[in-house]
Amino acid sequence: MEFTEPYKQTGPCCFSPNSRYVAVANDYRLVIRDTFSFQVVQLFSCLDKISYIEWALDSEYILCGLYKKPMIQAWSLTQPEWTCKIDEGPAGVSYARWSPDSRHILTTSEFQLRLTVWSLLNTACVHVQWPKHGSKGVSFNRDGKFAAICTRRDCKDYVNLLSCQSWEIMGSFAVDTLDLADLEWSPDDSSIVVWDSPLEYKVLIYSPDGRCLFKYQAYECGLGVKTVSWSPCGQFLAIGSYDQMLRVLNHLTWKTFAEFLHLSTVRAPCCAAIFKEVDEPLQLDMSELSLDDNFMPSNYGASEGYISVRYEVMELPVALPIQKPPVDKPNPKQGVGLLAWSKDSQYICTRNDSMPTALWIWDMQRLEVAAILVQKEPIRAAVWDPTCTRLLLCTGSSHLYMWTPSGAFCVCSPLPGFSITDLKWNIDGSCLLLKDKDAFCCATVPPLPESSDYSSDD
Repeated sequence: MEFTEPYKQTGPCCFSPNSRYVAVANDYRLVIRDTFSFQVVQLFSCLDKISYIEWALDSEYILCGLYKKPMIQAWSLTQPEWTCKIDEGPAGVSYARWSPDSRHILTTSEFQLRLTVWSLLNTACVHVQWPKHGSKGVSFNRDGKFAAICTRRDCKDYVNLLSCQSWEIMGSFAVDTLDLADLEWSPDDSSIVVWDSPLEYKVLIYSPDGRCLFKYQAYECGLGVKTVSWSPCGQFLAIGSYDQMLRVLNHLTWKTFAEFLHLSTVRAPCCAAIFKEVDEPLQLDMSELSLDDNFMPSNYGASEGYISVRYEVMELPVALPIQKPPVDKPNPKQGVGLLAWSKDSQYICTRNDSMPTALWIWDMQRLEVAAILVQKEPIRAAVWDPTCTRLLLCTGSSHLYMWTPSGAFCVCSPLPGFSITDLKWNIDGSCLLLKDKDAFCCATVPPLPESSDYSSDD
């Protein structure tokens, strides 16, 4: 892997959908860099500090959320002199997103009073009253022709279907939820999944015309659904719950065909490879060398020498570190809080929040755990390569951790003092964006060979 030099950032950073640019928020400035040379190609000045940025799907426009102001500003890369400012007045702006056609911006006002669709082609705007959420509760189907928007009126939740061409309401139906948490179109556009708040375990599958296809409730009288995700192929629906279990439904009968439990102790006959991150001091005899104190690298310890991090394959049984959440505080850190599918839908990775240092990787063909990665620090983020079966994760240290079906290994960042707190792929899987607290860098990732020979000692 090759790393760029670090660049300053004070907020969100993201690749453009065509992978040609990376947008970086630096206080009130929006910096657009070329991903090949990392030269600045555009520099836009906003009216306040940037809280949020999002690219249009055609990579021609980009919006900036100035939520402290509150207002939205949009910019064009092809027409730098073109400007757009959206101000809802006293209603405020709590969130903004692009429509799939890249020519409309959807904003949600404070206190969810209304959702407004703003056109960049003319001055027309369309209002949807009483959206349920600010940043959630809106989902577009795959071809971008329809939008499903959650609303609430008369103490009941509804799903409104809007045409993304005329922005007229094509239909509306009530859903059987007490307090709708979110919704999402299936990848094949045949159904919409809706799930309730954690206080009520309820997952509902609706057809676009409002028919309830299936109602799933794993248990009662306990905190319920925490994460929901469709597989990329659209055949599976994964549900992570507060009871520390992952359940997977199939798209034909909507029945549960797999249930995975995150055990605190892994015993035989489990066939999973368990990789544990360990420090391996390299003892170097430097007694005869005279070095300046400023020369010593940040990961050098006088008593231990240079620190090398690697994975060690553990033998069963293995007890995983677990943290019991306090019973007297809300929003307990337990249950499946991280859930992500691989591109081919064969693997799914999960993190049980009461075991924040362990990442579980499940094989959907064999219906068993394939590997467990045990880190020294809590896992901050885990993302799959968009082109192959490769998983990367970070823990806030200076290392990147990778897993493939052939094994797991660690990569140390050559940037001194750079702690990786978040990471994102570009669309073709050739470049990785790494974030520190106040800086970012990019790393080129070589493609996996046909027969990967990576091992835990690489």
